Amino acid sequence: MKEKEEERLKHMLQIEDELYSNGYKLICGVDEAGRGPLCGPVVAAAVILKEDDMIEGVNDSKKLSEKKREEVYGKIMDKAIAVGVGVKDVDVIEEVNILNATKLAMKEAIDNLKVRPEFVLIDGNQMIDIDINAKTVVHGDAISESIAAASIIAKVTRDRMLIEWDKKYPEYGFAKHKGYGTKAHIEAIQKYGLTPLHRPSFCTKFLKGEK
Repeated sequence: MKEKEEERLKHMLQIEDELYSNGYKLICGVDEAGRGPLCGPVVAAAVILKEDDMIEGVNDSKKLSEKKREEVYGKIMDKAIAVGVGVKDVDVIEEVNILNATKLAMKEAIDNLKVRPEFVLIDGNQMIDIDINAKTVVHGDAISESIAAASIIAKVTRDRMLIEWDKKYPEYGFAKHKGYGTKAHIEAIQKYGLTPLHRPSFCTKFLKGEK
């Protein structure tokens, strides 16, 4: 590992290092993918990494190319102590709203870990309903290796779903835009209407022809 990359990862372990020094060993990072798109589920991931294990390339998923995310995803799955994923589909998003659906997905991801964490680091500023010591970390995917790893797992998992759904609904271009509100996606909605994957509350204004 190059010296610059090692220094970057050491910096991303500062939050975890403080928790290790306070006696916590199993530290879990939690993040989500899919709060903003017009369709598809919100996906959360929970990742427990080994103490001081610096996985080369781990970063905020938004800063990585699709190819790089896939590569680092494999490294995380190989090296992590435990990985859990939670998925809340369109029906849940529409019923409880995207914020609450995200919290439910995060809780599910933690529940799906094969090892119970001792402390949970949650990306953002919204606490979730868990009976484990936890704290929120604003922009955590940029400053915590555990949360960054979770952001990659969540993003790759969700992207793979959209790529599969593209085969069923090729006219919408899901494989390309992953459900986000691109010009091409909005035009497809206006031309073909909504699929069962779309979030009606997110798409109403486009169906009315509003910009």
